[in-house]
Amino acid sequence: MTTGVALGLVLAVVLTLGSQKDPVTASDPGPLPMAPRLPAPKDSGPTPTVPAPTREQLDKQPWMHKLAPGEKPPQFVLFSFDGAVSKQHWDKVLPIAKAKNAHVTGLLSGVYMLADQDRNQYQPPAGLKRGVSDIQFGGSRQDIAARIGYLNQVIADGHEIGTHYNGHFCSGGTQPSVDKWDNAAWNAELQQFRQIVDRSRAAGLTLPADAVRGGRTPCLEGNWDQAFPAMAANGLVYDTSKVALGVQWPTVQNGLYEFPMPEVRVPALGKQVVMMDFNLWYALNQAKDEPHRAPEFTRIVFDTYRSVHQAALNGNRAPIVVGNHFNEWNGSAFSNAMEQFLEYVCDKPETVCATYTEVIQWMQLQDPAVLDQLRRMPAARNWQ
Repeated sequence: MTTGVALGLVLAVVLTLGSQKDPVTASDPGPLPMAPRLPAPKDSGPTPTVPAPTREQLDKQPWMHKLAPGEKPPQFVLFSFDGAVSKQHWDKVLPIAKAKNAHVTGLLSGVYMLADQDRNQYQPPAGLKRGVSDIQFGGSRQDIAARIGYLNQVIADGHEIGTHYNGHFCSGGTQPSVDKWDNAAWNAELQQFRQIVDRSRAAGLTLPADAVRGGRTPCLEGNWDQAFPAMAANGLVYDTSKVALGVQWPTVQNGLYEFPMPEVRVPALGKQVVMMDFNLWYALNQAKDEPHRAPEFTRIVFDTYRSVHQAALNGNRAPIVVGNHFNEWNGSAFSNAMEQFLEYVCDKPETVCATYTEVIQWMQLQDPAVLDQLRRMPAARNWQ
């Protein structure tokens, strides 16, 4: 069973890559307004692991410890950004994160680390033509060099880099799309991603070889029975592509931790929506560009984020996944809401803005019986 259905939603997205004066326009099929919720697979598989926290981490992160009897877990908030190469957006996120002692996760699209003239180094899987990508490539070689420089700052600040795979082939775009890929295709795509990152590392990227530990699939799509074994075989330990009703604790599925995207209530609309920027935009006005409504949309989205945080904090304390793209949609309404929420929430009492790896490190410190108890708690919903 796949999570994707025909989208028919192709959005012109302006992605500022290496040079702020030369934005690259790409065709980015957005995710569904309501992604399907699938039952967990029967095979949980072995529990994956990540390196234990370092002594430096333990000194800087007092919340990184085994819970005492009766102690509540921190309220983790996971900010994650698909694509993850816009300097103008990192320039806004990094100072806020540093001021609030927050860490975030950038989910890198591999093709953005390939210059346009080097596009034929990418061979998409499943019989697709060499040098094809539905989100274009990374601009000039000078753009790539500059990108490596500012991504090194992201890494130095303690943020995580994961994968958003490469060519972004959604069901509304070039075929065969990711929802139709078999295990061999997913293996090939991940191997291509690793090769692109290896070449970037040779050019100066400081991302450690084992640092990419998970990701999100294009448009939240994929046949999980085919994709998850390939992810695990290529060293990934988490995925954050599936959708859950409300905020739920990660579970192990086919050998990976699944951090689901929550489907939440938008109070201003009185409807349930997958809590990702494009989905929220579509729910508000079918993703029409109405920049004069940017302040209204920013307020609605910020209020939604805040209500979800309150529901989880007072409920099961499950990690909240805040999914975003670096974008200027609708007068930057959604980027503004995300930045405001990042500044608002990350130093709230008992709240920690962390990376996926940091949350897994924390879970590894806990008694398995405690984690099982947390997972059995009702999902946190902001409409109760």
